[in-house]
Amino acid sequence: MKEMMTNTLMETLGMEVLQADPEKVIMSMPVDTRTHQPMGFLHGGANVALAESAASIGGFLNIDTDKQQVFGIEINANHIKSKRDGYVYATATPVHLGGRTMVWTIELTDEEEQLLSVSRCTLGVVPL
Repeated sequence: MKEMMTNTLMETLGMEVLQADPEKVIMSMPVDTRTHQPMGFLHGGANVALAESAASIGGFLNIDTDKQQVFGIEINANHIKSKRDGYVYATATPVHLGGRTMVWTIELTDEEEQLLSVSRCTLGVVPL
């Protein structure tokens, strides 16, 4: 999985995959200068990038990769809390695993398991 992240947005933002199973993906991302907004807090867009990355990896684990690919079609996020340093963790779980679309819920938490953001991501399953 790590080699798939080379030269990607995920590598640039320091994301790491901690667990990758068809029913649950957990990723981490540092809160530092790469992921800050100008006032020094975690950027909401970085949260969304982490959320969609976790959902997309989960989607990828639920397809026939010789015949299909997944792409994000829609994502929304409710940002509840922010932070200035440390790590944020994304836990993605499927709500719907269909042949043409998938829907994933992603919760972002900090080291103390405080909820920072909640996202829902719809993936399209596309034939190659």
